[in-house]
Amino acid sequence: MAQLGWIAGIGVLLTFSVITYYTSSLLADCYRYPNSVSGKRNYTYMAAVNAYLGENMRKVCGLFQFLILSGATIGYTITAAVSMMAIRKSNCFHKRGRGAPCKFSSNQYMIGIGITEILVSQIPNFHKLSWLSAVAAVMSFVYSSIGLGLAFAKVISGHGHRTTLTGVEVGVDVTAAEKIWTIFRAIGDMAFACAYSVILIEIQDTLRSSPAENKAMKKANMIAVLTSTTFYLMCGCFGYAAFGNRAPGNMLTGFGFYEPFWLIDLANVCIVVHLVGAYQVLAQPLFSTFESWASLRWPNSGFVNTEHPLKIGSKKLSFSINFLRLTGRTAFVVVATLLAMALPFFNEILALLGAISYGPMTVYFPCGDAHCPE
Repeated sequence: MAQLGWIAGIGVLLTFSVITYYTSSLLADCYRYPNSVSGKRNYTYMAAVNAYLGENMRKVCGLFQFLILSGATIGYTITAAVSMMAIRKSNCFHKRGRGAPCKFSSNQYMIGIGITEILVSQIPNFHKLSWLSAVAAVMSFVYSSIGLGLAFAKVISGHGHRTTLTGVEVGVDVTAAEKIWTIFRAIGDMAFACAYSVILIEIQDTLRSSPAENKAMKKANMIAVLTSTTFYLMCGCFGYAAFGNRAPGNMLTGFGFYEPFWLIDLANVCIVVHLVGAYQVLAQPLFSTFESWASLRWPNSGFVNTEHPLKIGSKKLSFSINFLRLTGRTAFVVVATLLAMALPFFNEILALLGAISYGPMTVYFPCGDAHCPE
């Protein structure tokens, strides 16, 4: 909002939200082929694209999907570590004053996030994530409400900063080149925030067949877009009104607020828990694709296909270990964590990934699928 201003900021966000809702509804009808009611299920986004648009488009879809999902897991690792570090900084500032040199390395926090994700990633498949998704959603609601409440309190107290219709001003806040860069970055950030179509089919595959999956998914689309857009607008607008053209990138970790420190700590804890769950929602389709390919490639391999039930004494647990799942998912998380540690600026690239993937994944493929003759 600070980069685009009141007019363009609100306009761009609403535009992306409307486009996402419309095209996601089209994509929901493509879950089954050749018709949306009694056709054969497409278990993944790539399978739907393959059914309606052919093998070549499936490969292109896979490239964009893997790019954005893999990139997001790296970005989530960085963001979660920043929130953990913000908790430590918040307590440091509270004890030693706002001018204290409270600087810490984020690497240890990224390693901690990586270890947590290695454990959580052993959840066998996407269908088992409902409880984790519910916890993540509640956490998202909590920290968004805290940020919104703090920003609203600052505005009504009369301590809000200067805002403009066009956002940061050339010659005052930034140079002309910086203004152009921040505009495109802001648009990319908004595109990334609205681009959930990339895992829509995988989510739809977890629904029961009665009522029809496409009808249930369209209702979910409406609720999701309406809720997320409302929170985006409120947090963006009140945050911009509170901090003006010099608004921090994240008002909960950028120390737009220092007190009450315990409330800011709570918000950052919620961010971490939310991102742990969101990481898995985005990573599980990658895991599933790799493991399905390996199962087809080596159908007789015990390493790939055998489940080893865990036991406590003579009692079997409901959880089992698969060696491919254990090693493959661990390797993915380790690589993502190492990249996050090597590229702490990677969140800057997420805007680019959002901009690149929004067109094909949220607009082109859903519209192309929906307009193929049944």
